[in-house]
Amino acid sequence: MELSTTPYEERLTAPRAWWLVTFLVGVACGLILLPFGTLPLLGGFVGGLLFAAVITSSYGSVRVRVVGDALIAGDAKIPLAALGDVEILDAEEARAWRTYKSDPRAFMLLRSYVPTAVRAEVTDPTDPTPYVYVSTREPEALAKALRRG
Repeated sequence: MELSTTPYEERLTAPRAWWLVTFLVGVACGLILLPFGTLPLLGGFVGGLLFAAVITSSYGSVRVRVVGDALIAGDAKIPLAALGDVEILDAEEARAWRTYKSDPRAFMLLRSYVPTAVRAEVTDPTDPTPYVYVSTREPEALAKALRRG
């Protein structure tokens, strides 16, 4: 049996409603070209659908991992040694930290379609970032992985 070197891994994918909107964008693009004939209609549908799918997929699909001694959230790689206290945020607290409690200097990997999150203090004195906010569907597991590091 092979042990995983990744204590935590999650992919935050776009909700199903976004994919419905993606399909509707394709339909709208096709209907715009309907007066020019069937072939332009199909081209507009396929082109609009592909364009919207790329946008939805690129924004709506981000990975959050704890690998070795680092938290990898999207494009950011944060050493676990630079993180202090870890706080699990329920839906109400997460909304508060996304809005009126937020600090513009904080690193925030937030996805509004994910209701829960984890917030970790940054203890590095040379880093102006006060905390890291990461949206997650499994806040207990992410907090446990961050505390273990």
